[in-house]
Amino acid sequence: MDEQKKTAAPVYKKELGVETFVFPVIFIGVFAMFAVKMGLGNALNTMMNTAYALLIDTVLYLTAICVLMGAISALLSEFGFVALANRVLHPLMKPIYGLPGAAALGVVTTFLSDNPAILALADDQQFRRCFKAYQFPALTNLGTAFGMGLIVCSFMYGLSGRLPGEFVGTAVILGLVGAVVGSIVSTRLMLIFTKKRFGTDAPMPVKEGAAAEIPAKMRPVREGNVGNRVMAAILEGGHGGVKMGVSIIPGVLVICTLVMMLTKGAPEGGYTGAAYEGIELLPWLAGKINFILRPLFGFSSPEAIGVPVTALGAAGAALGVTSSLLDLGLIHANDIAVFTAMCMCWSGYLSTHTSMMDSLNCKELIGKAILCHTIGGLCAGIAAHWLFVLVSMLL
Repeated sequence: MDEQKKTAAPVYKKELGVETFVFPVIFIGVFAMFAVKMGLGNALNTMMNTAYALLIDTVLYLTAICVLMGAISALLSEFGFVALANRVLHPLMKPIYGLPGAAALGVVTTFLSDNPAILALADDQQFRRCFKAYQFPALTNLGTAFGMGLIVCSFMYGLSGRLPGEFVGTAVILGLVGAVVGSIVSTRLMLIFTKKRFGTDAPMPVKEGAAAEIPAKMRPVREGNVGNRVMAAILEGGHGGVKMGVSIIPGVLVICTLVMMLTKGAPEGGYTGAAYEGIELLPWLAGKINFILRPLFGFSSPEAIGVPVTALGAAGAALGVTSSLLDLGLIHANDIAVFTAMCMCWSGYLSTHTSMMDSLNCKELIGKAILCHTIGGLCAGIAAHWLFVLVSMLL
């Protein structure tokens, strides 16, 4: 994929065309949508303040995760754990996900941290060589489906004390199962598109500077004794994590700012131009189709749709919405199961998918990756709801 990116011919269009005149209308219309309700000054201030807050609170946090996971993944690769995982888990991962066993490391790292942790693994040459070219882009869908899993499950289970008499623990477990269902759907759909793009036989291109020829059943290691290899792996892996952290900045700031402003509403007292204010368009649209959403997800109230909608931009923000709805008595155990599945499976994918696919040199597949993951997240929520209904009948 790296080589294809380097040799791809530039694409040209006529200097003036239909889109030349249509785009400014749409662009101005979007700004007007915010300005009419918030006021132009408040809308611009909220946009900049939200982007800044995301940079400080989210991007730096994700960069720290990338650095740590980069160091850990380099250690796992240096001492053969990646090769071992590939051998042991291949019989499980291949039939379920259509990916090599090493992909299971992506599940573990993102579950313990966040979506971009998969990038630290993907930057490792020993990890990459376990994949074929068509399998590699699907890592974005697989990793995102488990992003912030530990945090989401822990938070949801912590709500059990506020829902006495309800099967919250069971709901969290079923939500986790639902997320697994969503991950399978998303990954398998993505592989359909990548097979058409790369074929099924093309190997992963060797990274620049990496050894092109590696003997069969062998793996390269760093020079020196065990201590030197540990320190070199940590430093080199961490350095790769820094690059990954920087690469996600544009996608997080641009996409997540837009999603937040479409999701959040006005604070008490009116708009101030502070971060995380918005026009509540997405929850309003969701309320209009509640007659469809209720049989699919079993939401206890129309307001519950705000949680998965918020999870499109940030899973952490969605957890805050969950707590607020619980205080108002608007959600119950079934909602917890659906929230667990969808918050984990989606976990802010609109704000991270673009940058993650760009970092994997697969920008041309961004739209397809988002489409596949949208379907996967919906399947996760539906599976969690109906599993909860089934288990509730048995309890």
